[in-house]
Amino acid sequence: MNKKLDATPPMGLSERFERGDLFAAPCPSREVLKHVCSRWGVLILIALRNGTHRFSELRRKMGGVSEKMLAQSLQALARDGFVSRVSHPVVPPFVEYSLTPMGKEVAEKVADLANWIELNLLKVMDAQALAATD
Repeated sequence: MNKKLDATPPMGLSERFERGDLFAAPCPSREVLKHVCSRWGVLILIALRNGTHRFSELRRKMGGVSEKMLAQSLQALARDGFVSRVSHPVVPPFVEYSLTPMGKEVAEKVADLANWIELNLLKVMDAQALAATD
């Protein structure tokens, strides 16, 4: 066989990043994973599954989050295309957040994980207790 015909041409940058590679250190998918899977990212995505929320509503719903962390997490998720931010120029001004179509997709995935954790929490706690006695 002719080796020139069988050789795979080198991939261009756009082809290499058509699908992310989380195991490759320089892959941008790692930053997206960090935003989506952070404690606050997960809770934001799950909270917004129920519809549009104002900043203050999200903060009240997610006990323990600081204003700064909530703002940073919302900015990251908006930058990634998962959250839509709409600012209303009224007095007093307010901002509303909702999921984009892509955000709805990823929110379903993290909600499944969160549901699994909640359903299996006692098993996990038993494993933790057992590990602590070893």
